Amino acid sequence: MDFTKLKYFMDHLTTWRIPGNSVCVMLHNKEVFRYSSGYDDFENKRPMTGNELFNIYSCSKVATVTAALQLFEKGEFLLDTPLYCFIPEFKDVYVKGEHSDKVKANSPITMRHLFTMTAGFDYNMQSPAFQKARTLTDGKMNTTVVARCIAEQDICFQPGTRWQYSLCHDVLGAVVEIISGKRFSKYMKENVFEPIGIKDAWYHYASGLSEKMACQYRYEPHDSSIAFDAVEAQIHSPNKEGLLKNVGKQKNMTVGVGFDSGGGGIITSVGEYVKLANALANSGLAANGERILSEGTVKLLITNQLSNELLKHFNWSQLAGYGYGLGVRTMIDTARGGSNGNIGEFGWGGAAGATLLADTKIGLAVFYAHHMLNPQEDYYQPRLRNVIYACL
Repeated sequence: MDFTKLKYFMDHLTTWRIPGNSVCVMLHNKEVFRYSSGYDDFENKRPMTGNELFNIYSCSKVATVTAALQLFEKGEFLLDTPLYCFIPEFKDVYVKGEHSDKVKANSPITMRHLFTMTAGFDYNMQSPAFQKARTLTDGKMNTTVVARCIAEQDICFQPGTRWQYSLCHDVLGAVVEIISGKRFSKYMKENVFEPIGIKDAWYHYASGLSEKMACQYRYEPHDSSIAFDAVEAQIHSPNKEGLLKNVGKQKNMTVGVGFDSGGGGIITSVGEYVKLANALANSGLAANGERILSEGTVKLLITNQLSNELLKHFNWSQLAGYGYGLGVRTMIDTARGGSNGNIGEFGWGGAAGATLLADTKIGLAVFYAHHMLNPQEDYYQPRLRNVIYACL
């Protein structure tokens, strides 16, 4: 192994337009490379050390689906169990009409639909559902209450007929909360984080966290028509020239102290979250010997769930060659993806530049992070993947 190419690429990114970054690579349960480049505080030229905390946004989804699959393993549900079995408000679901008329859903939303982003939800966190939840909870926005309010909204399409990035995994977090009888963040701490040795992971800002966090920026293209959006953040073109803007350290999508976001809530460091990537890369078995999922369940997690028709909607440029499993991208066509890696390589990214990559065939686990909204995923993600495989 020789990680000279990866070091070069990390440095290239921070001389291009990313303020600072950090990466950790593990192979067969051992850390084989760790490196940081650029600045944690760009204005004051404070170097990135690798110990910083990041808002990892949608990289949180990997932990959420892991938790939900633990309950699947206990027989709490099947993938085709209707969502209304846990949240009765989803019993009668309506689909928005092309004009004003809505129609009743042809089939219920299932647990599979939640895992695979095919339930018909959108990613609007300013919707009437969120406003109602805010009123009902005096602004606390409890996870389960938010999910129940989402159920009152019409969905965008018939369940299972499209892939659309959405609040599916936030609703999945509420299901974990309901089944376990524990607040979602507490379940995650006790059943996912602590068993594999993750000590530093939070869903909300605790005292003293701010000074440990990397400054968060937003890349603002000169084209003023492009503004930050939870979904568009992950598909903006890297060909747009622009400026960096320091936007503070708080999560961009914070909605309330009671909302443990399964879709984007985790605050953690590279050295901590790579432990989850490593456990999944080793088929559910962490480096400390603790098992969080069975080997068969990890295989199910990374098996493509999308038909050829649904894959037409799974079309972000950085996802070329990938299918979508139970909440993770999964490589199904290395030729189309231009990948020098393996079929079955999997992971996900986040709106400020966090990326998890894992490969069960070789026990490879990677966690990379920068802290810039509009993170240029279509540029750095496929290149990062290819560089890492070239180093092995």
